[in-house]
Amino acid sequence: MKSTEISSLLQKKIGVKIVLLGYMGSGKTTIGRELAKQFDIQFLDLDEYIEVSEDMGIPEIFDVKGEIYFRKKEHEYLQEILKEKEDFVLSIGGGTPCYGENMDAILKETKNAIYLKVAIKGLVERLSKEKEDRPLIKSIPDIDLAEFIGKHLFERSFFYTKANHTVVCDGKEPHTILKEIKSILNSF
Repeated sequence: MKSTEISSLLQKKIGVKIVLLGYMGSGKTTIGRELAKQFDIQFLDLDEYIEVSEDMGIPEIFDVKGEIYFRKKEHEYLQEILKEKEDFVLSIGGGTPCYGENMDAILKETKNAIYLKVAIKGLVERLSKEKEDRPLIKSIPDIDLAEFIGKHLFERSFFYTKANHTVVCDGKEPHTILKEIKSILNSF
């Protein structure tokens, strides 16, 4: 659908739900914020939503309540957003599609699940600069980062490739990625 068509849907309250997924460092938040801004709809980050709802940061939730608790809450809040909110761009955590029936829930609620795909080399370049802010990779030596990411991508690719659309992001500026996503949305 064209931007004007999306605007038309928004005015009719039909609801536009766009879900961005991919590995950490793939640009989900950066692209999501800008896409929401361009469509004048709400941007939601699932991790931020969980942190506000639980009044606790994600690392603290893992430390205090454990991963099982986190994954249960992640599923509940994802369902809440998908069922109760309209007109949004949602960025989900890299592991979110792989747990529970999260990916099936996403695909049931929208045809706009978009996988932002970045190759291992690109992810290593991006994430090696952000390790301090990424608890999952903070303690992994740079020399082992590619192997760690490769293993994760192998495990998660089954879920990521279930998305309705894939946008390859390697070597592309955000404005080019946004243009491709808008082109995908225009095709409806």
